[in-house]
Amino acid sequence: MALHAEVLSSYKKIDEAYVDELLNKEIAANNKKIVVLDDDPTGVQTVHDISVYTNWEKDSIRQGFIEENNLFYVLTNSRGFTAEQTTKAHNEIAAVVDEVAKETGKEYIFISRSDSTLRGHFPLETEILKENYEKNTGKTIDGEILCPFFKEGGRFTLDNVHYVKYGDELVPANETEFAKDKTFGYTAKTMPEYVEEKTKGAYHSSDVICISLEDIRNVNIDKIEAQLVGVKDFNKIIVNAADYVDVKVFCVALYRAMAKGKVFMFRTAAAIVKVMGGVSDQPLLTRKQMVVKETDNGGIVVVGSHTDKTTKQVECLKELTDIEFIELDATLVKDDAAFEAEVQRCLAKEEACIQAGKTVCCYTTRALITADTGDKEDELRLSVKISDAVQSLVGRLGITPSFVIAKGGITSSDVGTKALAVKKANVLGQIRPGIPVWQTGEESKFPMTPYIIFPGNVGEITTLKEAVEVLTNK
Repeated sequence: MALHAEVLSSYKKIDEAYVDELLNKEIAANNKKIVVLDDDPTGVQTVHDISVYTNWEKDSIRQGFIEENNLFYVLTNSRGFTAEQTTKAHNEIAAVVDEVAKETGKEYIFISRSDSTLRGHFPLETEILKENYEKNTGKTIDGEILCPFFKEGGRFTLDNVHYVKYGDELVPANETEFAKDKTFGYTAKTMPEYVEEKTKGAYHSSDVICISLEDIRNVNIDKIEAQLVGVKDFNKIIVNAADYVDVKVFCVALYRAMAKGKVFMFRTAAAIVKVMGGVSDQPLLTRKQMVVKETDNGGIVVVGSHTDKTTKQVECLKELTDIEFIELDATLVKDDAAFEAEVQRCLAKEEACIQAGKTVCCYTTRALITADTGDKEDELRLSVKISDAVQSLVGRLGITPSFVIAKGGITSSDVGTKALAVKKANVLGQIRPGIPVWQTGEESKFPMTPYIIFPGNVGEITTLKEAVEVLTNK
């Protein structure tokens, strides 16, 4: 049942400055490098001036370890992987991270950053990381922390139910379109039930430890710490949160439990990464901060996401009269020759527009194309084929756009890694809440070009239009 969003302001107020003071002391005392494995590029949607590496070669991981920052991101894009592919990737990453950690003499923590609407390869990815970490370090991971709270995207966990905000309503995540995902769907309403469903009963909902909002708002740090110290056997811990201050209170207790020798794995959305890393708040970015190489060329927006929210955002974008809209007919995907001809048609049209100084929006047919074989992995392969075509609308450009916006998780990962060939990017910040901006590296196809990663499930109906207006208004 949906709640009215005013419930978010009904909880007891606490002194956030006091909590910040406590948290900063704990962060300063922590000497572990935080390695954030991001299953699509949207995970940097809460941070700024942090590095993202798009591969896990040893040189990249070493750079991450020797940076001054206490955290860095490795983009795995595993939400677009099969179970077999993500198993291989996580085994490789765990091995390289441990090797570099031993060489640099640093301890480390893994955060598996995933979707704030609970999609992705859970529990597979964190189980693989746990096995590798324990084998490589000789330490036992006591528990796994689940914190899907993500304020910027309207995701809140209240009374152990995770909610998605639509206008003035908070809708339980299991009642949203995200829970019906063909690859990663679920039915459980409460987070403990979600754990039981996803682990196929290996962890019972009644055994899951829940950190209550009541204890958090009473700043009962000792009690929360005691709950964490008591965790064993990789049991799951659910963090309730209505605002950032709740995550901060939890993290004070978390760091104290870790200082006593407790070891945790994390499966979270983007917010707790910001809090654990002590990343400061920053105003939204301006065009001047993003477009550092002035050009008369137009920009490009590519849209792969099929969420209802994305479709409505594209419709709203059409209110801007100086944008050229190009539809890629994705219904042709099962005919290779016809699909390639369609991609070529779109490319020719977008190049002409960009060169003439006009921004283009390329989007796939809004009808969802399905494999209809009954095999979830066939559905994934088909979506990857469409995403490959979408990224090629950037990757095969012969002219440099003034900016690139990619809409959707798999789409934005493919555009970043394949089309733009980014190996390392700096996260400048956000253009709108929860919508991160990378500055591409010198090695990329379009160096120093702002790349805006726009999640399929984030923002209001007007947010895509607002982002384009920021970038096109000189």
